[in-house]
Amino acid sequence: MGKLPAELLQRLFGKYLDADPRVIVGPQVGEDAAVLDMGDRYLVATTDPITFATDDMGWYALHVNANDLAVRGATPRWFLCTVLLPEGKSREAEVEKLFAEVSLACQSVGVCLAPSCPAPCSGKWPRTSS
Repeated sequence: MGKLPAELLQRLFGKYLDADPRVIVGPQVGEDAAVLDMGDRYLVATTDPITFATDDMGWYALHVNANDLAVRGATPRWFLCTVLLPEGKSREAEVEKLFAEVSLACQSVGVCLAPSCPAPCSGKWPRTSS
């Protein structure tokens, strides 16, 4: 389906998301970052996926997400990078290049690459065992 139509997305937000008083700015069409009340300060967070980029993917991934925070007046501090790679089609050299791009992009804006887990993407929703 790709990117959802704005009307559908807003309807789904209204129907399935629970209200939380600590969510100052929550999911809504046109908002790319959430603002969360952490008590003595606010946390601004985003997870904006990157699609259709073939060159400089690491740079785009970091800068698109950092921009989402900056437009809210927040200073980016950490970057949680989720990488979904085609199973059996990703070569080690390409993955290393991507990590190097992300690392350099983080350094360029003073952001720490926070731990996350790259995983192969088989086209199926990840499942966990009980």
